[in-house]
Amino acid sequence: MKTFGILIVVGILLAGVLNSSAQNCGCSPDLCCSQFGFCGSDEAYCGAGCQEGPCFSAPPTNDVDVASIVTDAFFNGIVDQSDTGCEGRGFYTRAAFLEALGNYPQFGRVGSEEDSRREIAAFFAHVTHETGHFCYIEEINGPSMDYCDESNTQYPCNPSKGYYGRGPIQLSWNYNYGPAGRSIGFDGLNNPEIVATDPVISFRTAFWFWMNNVHPIIGQGFGATIRAINGMECDGGNSATVTARVQYYTQYCSQLGVSPGDNLRC
Repeated sequence: MKTFGILIVVGILLAGVLNSSAQNCGCSPDLCCSQFGFCGSDEAYCGAGCQEGPCFSAPPTNDVDVASIVTDAFFNGIVDQSDTGCEGRGFYTRAAFLEALGNYPQFGRVGSEEDSRREIAAFFAHVTHETGHFCYIEEINGPSMDYCDESNTQYPCNPSKGYYGRGPIQLSWNYNYGPAGRSIGFDGLNNPEIVATDPVISFRTAFWFWMNNVHPIIGQGFGATIRAINGMECDGGNSATVTARVQYYTQYCSQLGVSPGDNLRC
């Protein structure tokens, strides 16, 4: 199957396996849900990457309604720019986006309303670039690519599975599929294909990656988000793709009525 061909080779700092009485969230109100989907109350659970509960560093959310910003017209305006024969048309829907969004209440809701609109514009700029306007679900030539980091023993590869790019942000590598699946509630190492067959899970993997790797640095400017998603493009690595991402971002900022801010390139 085809994809846009932009490879995500972003590594994430993985914590050790956490002892817990529950996983994939659903924690009691007094416990935090860690970035890997476990319940607990110390720094490993309530610190960086904490998804919900009494997180130590989680800023308060604002009153922005993301759904009222990501309207049918905005979402479908992206999809409609892809070819009518694209496999992603009908898979990537606003309804699936909004259902997945319900699990990530801080997305687009931290800081001022302008901050929220910029984050939403940034998210869709990268998604547009990664998927070719929601055209591709899987990476072009993905099955021929080796995205197994054998040194990562916490999330060992299944030799019969491929961890190539899938979904709105083209989730890649065993060290991303493993913790994403643990957090969301699917077997990322033994069933990575679900990211390309279940649209809600697909969007949830995009939110999972975004909230853990991009959302914390969103205030540093769009250029920082490029580095977080595909740092190989930065520092002259591929100036054309950086320019393409920036163009999508500024376009969406204009549509959403907000200035793009500073530090647009990486």
